[in-house]
Amino acid sequence: MATDSTQLSLRPAGLADAGRIAELHADSWRRHYRGAYADSFLDGDVITDRHQLWAARLAEPDGTATILAEDDEGLAGFVHVMLDHDERWGSLVDNLHVRFARKRSGIGRTLITAAAAAVTERADRPALHLWVLEQNTAAQGFYAAVGGIQVERGLVPPPGGIEGRLNGSPACLRFAWPEPVTIG
Repeated sequence: MATDSTQLSLRPAGLADAGRIAELHADSWRRHYRGAYADSFLDGDVITDRHQLWAARLAEPDGTATILAEDDEGLAGFVHVMLDHDERWGSLVDNLHVRFARKRSGIGRTLITAAAAAVTERADRPALHLWVLEQNTAAQGFYAAVGGIQVERGLVPPPGGIEGRLNGSPACLRFAWPEPVTIG
């Protein structure tokens, strides 16, 4: 798939990618999670926090798929799937982030399609789901456009289990695909 005159390629993430993933993850949170997450957390050393998470995840990748989308401009986005995470809802798209300057260029669709392919190839059941902040209406629109169905509302779990990282009790919405082969 070509985007902005560059050729996008997908590949599995490795431990050496933890820093780049953490930087993109932190930037996305700072842009889109403000209001739900505490400013003191987002304005603090969230990159180090995310780097620790990604280094741990990529060091022990069993039962997951982390896929990078790259081109000659570098990391354009990534998706992380926890295979067979939930008995009812199936595999969990735990993270899907696209570099801000690259949004609306097809990268998100490419990544969610790659996530669905990983689930189809590696999970015991084909269902896929994710949680999105209730305030993130742009992401909700995207997930609906690629076939996701809003099925549930819940509370956002605090990052790292630390309550002080949240502002109050923000809500999130579960979107589900009973069979991810329908994504697209």
